[in-house]
Amino acid sequence: MPTGKLLDILTYPDDRLTQECRPVESSEIESIQGLIDDMIYTMYYHGGVGLAAPQVGSNIRVFVIDRKPINGDQVSDPWVFINPEIVWESDDTVERREGCLSFPRVFCDIERPQWVKVKALDRNGEEFEMDASRSNLFSLALQHENDHLNGRLMRELAPKLDQKAIDKYFAR
Repeated sequence: MPTGKLLDILTYPDDRLTQECRPVESSEIESIQGLIDDMIYTMYYHGGVGLAAPQVGSNIRVFVIDRKPINGDQVSDPWVFINPEIVWESDDTVERREGCLSFPRVFCDIERPQWVKVKALDRNGEEFEMDASRSNLFSLALQHENDHLNGRLMRELAPKLDQKAIDKYFAR
């Protein structure tokens, strides 16, 4: 397991989850390396596929995604996305069951574009582009984590009945 510090994950209905995140300046990339390591550690600790900075209370455009369930890799080697932008999405859609670390024990069927292409900076500030057409899970994870950076939550995309059930569940 990667090293890092375990961060608290914000849970719905925390208002910080619905705020749009600010871009990371190039001068900040070195200073957020510790946060990135802590996010990776926290994601693996909780068994997540991805984790976005706003989920741990940082209002910047950064998320991480675990390669293992996407590529079938045996070694932990997460992808880091800084200032990601979805530059293309397919017209074809797919409905898949989604979960979220900010909605513990809650799963919803969400309809999303089947494939996307994303442009971002890696953890070293180098620009890259990735095509998610090789894996539905990767495409879903990219879209889900990118939504967090825009203050958009899984609940908003869920069917109305699921939205009501989520609200009732978290009103306890």
